[in-house]
Amino acid sequence: MGLDKNALIKALNTIVKDLQQGIDRHCCLVSSLLAEKVDEQDLKPIFDLCPSKSRELLLKNAIKEAIDILEESRKAFKSKQLEALRKRLTQVLIDAD
Repeated sequence: MGLDKNALIKALNTIVKDLQQGIDRHCCLVSSLLAEKVDEQDLKPIFDLCPSKSRELLLKNAIKEAIDILEESRKAFKSKQLEALRKRLTQVLIDAD
């Protein structure tokens, strides 16, 4: 198995960047708590960027990409099953919002 060092470095940089952003958010929250200046508006960005939201965003993006690929290939394959899958995935995205 060939190891692509550039891809590994890029992945590590992305992970470190995500971790640093999380640390920054937590520091901000702790500072706000210590200063007793926390309200719902201060907490919303933290909850919006929590790991479950990040995973949700990744899944949504993957579904959108799959839908795009299915849409592009539908004329070439003319498969009723692929069309049904594309429609189900589209409906999942609509229902999730």
